[in-house]
Amino acid sequence: MNAPEVGGPVSLRGVYFDGHSSRDRAATLTLGDPAWLTLDGESHSIQAGALRVDPPVPGVRRVIHLPGGARFETTDFAPLLAWERTSGRNRALRGVAWLEAHWGSALAAVALAFALLGGFIVWGIPALATQAARVTPRGVLASFDAQTLRFLEEQAFIGPSGLPRARQAQLQREFGQVQGWAGGGYPYRLLLRDGKPGGEAGVGANAFALPNGTIVMTDQLVALARSDRELLGVLAHETGHVTRRHGLATVYQGLGLGLVTTLVTGDLVSASTFAAAVPAAILRGGYSRAAEAEADRVSADFMRSRYGTTRPLQDILTRLEAGARGEAAGDAEPAWLDIFRSHPVTAERVAALKALDAR
Repeated sequence: MNAPEVGGPVSLRGVYFDGHSSRDRAATLTLGDPAWLTLDGESHSIQAGALRVDPPVPGVRRVIHLPGGARFETTDFAPLLAWERTSGRNRALRGVAWLEAHWGSALAAVALAFALLGGFIVWGIPALATQAARVTPRGVLASFDAQTLRFLEEQAFIGPSGLPRARQAQLQREFGQVQGWAGGGYPYRLLLRDGKPGGEAGVGANAFALPNGTIVMTDQLVALARSDRELLGVLAHETGHVTRRHGLATVYQGLGLGLVTTLVTGDLVSASTFAAAVPAAILRGGYSRAAEAEADRVSADFMRSRYGTTRPLQDILTRLEAGARGEAAGDAEPAWLDIFRSHPVTAERVAALKALDAR
């Protein structure tokens, strides 16, 4: 059947169901104002506004619902679509049906959906993670710190420090310089721990910050340093992660789409869940390049204000990278939580620090 002229009545051939039985009867429905249903040689008028048309599904008869529970089904798709266009019915759903009926467009829609999903994963989740980190109350952070430390100790990632008491006291005094400078109102504290309490296993030569200002530095990192200035540069770097809440955002990002629920409902990630996610998200997974660069700039401000140079931080970063490469070259498995993996792209970071010194 040819499509009618715009604005004219539309006649559809189909079958009629009265809504009380499964028996179908041949019928004609003329769509106009009013509409006319012709059944068994008799015509009955129906107000056009009382008709409800189901959206099109490719290969399936169109259904028009009539008053009283009756319905009219037809395969005269073209004239019905023409009437829908002129009457403004099912505009959005007609577009969906058109996409479903054209494979090229459907595939393009699928590709677009995947592109949007990829964009959300690459940019959306990090943005949500950053926002979730910013709105996490300070009171929750203390619980995160306590649970994470308990988890790391129970899993033998860290153990009691073997440094002499006098050396520990000296490092605590020197950390006071960084603590007083860092700001942000966090209750900073330095914990000295053995990074390999079980021998080969553990965090190794490392320093990492927890969300509420607890900074853990291992005996192995202390042994690697050639001056305490190098260690203070690392500690200042870690305070940058605290004040910018990088660690919290990194864990939230690792938890992925659960962030949507966190932000929409206001429910925070439990402390135990956070503690279990820390080793993979902060220590092994590492921070983003942007987060590392920002924390490096924080450390550079401290180093330049105290010593006029970032050279000590450059030196220990370079030494850590060389040590990690040396272990790999000797077919020895590097410590999976060493600071080199937690702080990637060392050459770029050192170059950026040198550029800051050159200003």
